[in-house]
Amino acid sequence: MVSEPQISVVVPLFDEEENVHPLVQSIREALENGPDWELILVDDGSGDGTFEEASREAAAHARVRLLGLARNYGQTTAMQCGFDNARGEVVVTMDGDLQNDPRDIPRLLARVRDGYDLVVGYRQSRSESLLVRKIPSQAANRLIQAITRVPIKDNGCTLKAFRRAVLQDLHLYSDMHRFIPALVASTASARIAEIPVDDRPRRFGRSKYGLSRVWKVLADLLTITMLRWFRERPLAMFGWGAAGSIVMGILFLVATLVANVAFGVVKADAVVLPGATFLWFGLAGYLLLLGLICEVALRQATESRGVGPILRQGGA
Repeated sequence: MVSEPQISVVVPLFDEEENVHPLVQSIREALENGPDWELILVDDGSGDGTFEEASREAAAHARVRLLGLARNYGQTTAMQCGFDNARGEVVVTMDGDLQNDPRDIPRLLARVRDGYDLVVGYRQSRSESLLVRKIPSQAANRLIQAITRVPIKDNGCTLKAFRRAVLQDLHLYSDMHRFIPALVASTASARIAEIPVDDRPRRFGRSKYGLSRVWKVLADLLTITMLRWFRERPLAMFGWGAAGSIVMGILFLVATLVANVAFGVVKADAVVLPGATFLWFGLAGYLLLLGLICEVALRQATESRGVGPILRQGGA
């Protein structure tokens, strides 16, 4: 095992038995003349011989490490496992299907050496179906840019390079590996660069992605948006909800008064409108209390961890 490598390459694997050997070989060739590195293969509960193939590669090469998950947790969890075990100062992520070209890794590392905290690859010419993959991907990228305000051309490209420092406070789940640039930008105000990378056709196996993931991605995008906007001011989020509840309460209060004037005492005695009024005002108070509790919890967590503003590299 390489002691204190400078570069950690994290590759999640799921049912990629035929790709493991050529993947390891191509990564070794791409990095053989560079700084010390390690390759972390994370087997995400594969049902074929991926784990056995990866085990043979780890036994044959001292720089290759294998982490095997007990079941299929998904690419995001596998990637987080790799991050937690990476030892290099720079962490590179890529897919295990050979569509990412390892020869692009030195170009990403060069941009990191230029002072960037995160370098994202974007695929210029994609070798995939227009209707099933390209058009949905373009639409998703534009939506993500509009909502997160992080101008990344290709959020779906796994080939990225990070300074490990910006990953330390990330805790990924669901399909949030797609939104790492937005998460990094919101938590650390990191310097982000993009470079074009090669996208090769898949040689072995089949794609694990399709239109079925659209709803999951939209749900994660909503979560990311809430975290980005209200991470450090939860009272503002609950305050907006409370304001809407107060408006609804006022409307039902007006409806109650109109009922008393226009419909007479007998019909106005119905408790529907007054009851709804109290419910809306009660919900507003409840949301405000939740916001205050979240503010107190956030302050206590911040003070206990000693979290302060992040300084740019090179500052005095």
